[in-house]
Amino acid sequence: MAVDIERHARHILLKEIGGPGQHKLSRASVAIIGAGGLGAPAALYLAAAGVGRLRIVDPDTVSLDNLQRQILFRTEDVGRPKTDRAAEALAALDPAVQVEARRETADARSLPALLEGVDLVLDGCDDFKTRFAVNDAALEAQIPLVSGAVGRWDGQAGVFAPHLGPQAPCYRCLVPDIPPDAERCAEVGVVGALTGVIGSVMALEAIKLITGAGEPLAGRLMIFDGLGGSARTVRLPRDPQCPACSAG
Repeated sequence: MAVDIERHARHILLKEIGGPGQHKLSRASVAIIGAGGLGAPAALYLAAAGVGRLRIVDPDTVSLDNLQRQILFRTEDVGRPKTDRAAEALAALDPAVQVEARRETADARSLPALLEGVDLVLDGCDDFKTRFAVNDAALEAQIPLVSGAVGRWDGQAGVFAPHLGPQAPCYRCLVPDIPPDAERCAEVGVVGALTGVIGSVMALEAIKLITGAGEPLAGRLMIFDGLGGSARTVRLPRDPQCPACSAG
């Protein structure tokens, strides 16, 4: 995909990206698991950034209660497949971006094919079973996983890529097993704008990974407190007993 110099001029001006970095973005392929609160803003920013190919994976249709935070969609989209509407919205933003709409469930069976040929994967789902399956598939494909999560007023984002170094953790180094008190946003609520914050961080980390700019959140977890208006980053070491990535 050729780089539109005028469209991406603000990126090209950045020494950390420049023309070479923008060319890397144009040749990159990214899978986004979930076109919801996190996947929606992440997809918009990655399309705007000129990522060459986006594979959007989501089995659901748009519902009215999605619109409080899922900014890809409009009221007239209620009842339509999320992937179809996402593809239309992203094509309207930049027709040069190739969008693959995959209306299917991401699970252990489907994920190897869903991640085939991509450079990295963003996981914006809201259940641990899917997160674990995405983590396993990313480990198998040896591609970075950018993961985000939100609930109520708090959010977090990190990069999980053990293939990048012996100390780099996978997602299950952070969450080895499904917490017994695990709650979903549909059960506890979430402020809509928070998903934009974390989804944008996920897109930013993807851009850094593709272009080689800065220091990605590999081995670190960014935690955002929306009510307090604060953020902190904590170190996340690799777990030698991790059920997914340990040598044993």
